[in-house]
Amino acid sequence: MDQETLLTIQGYAKFFLILVVFIVFYSYAYSIYRRQKKGERDFEKYSNLVHDDTIESDPLENRNKEEKNKEKEK
Repeated sequence: MDQETLLTIQGYAKFFLILVVFIVFYSYAYSIYRRQKKGERDFEKYSNLVHDDTIESDPLENRNKEEKNKEKEK
């Protein structure tokens, strides 16, 4: 293959890679938005964790409660 063909293939590869990353990022952002609106998870408390990150802070989620709910669903 000559240099021009390799550059063309490289250009298409970069374009499709950026397209895939774009699609993955926006689908993830939409899933977060949808879960926030449905009330499945409150992401506001995770953003507040940045400001209140001490040892004395209360846990964001109770792990025992989630484990019991998963066991009940099985």
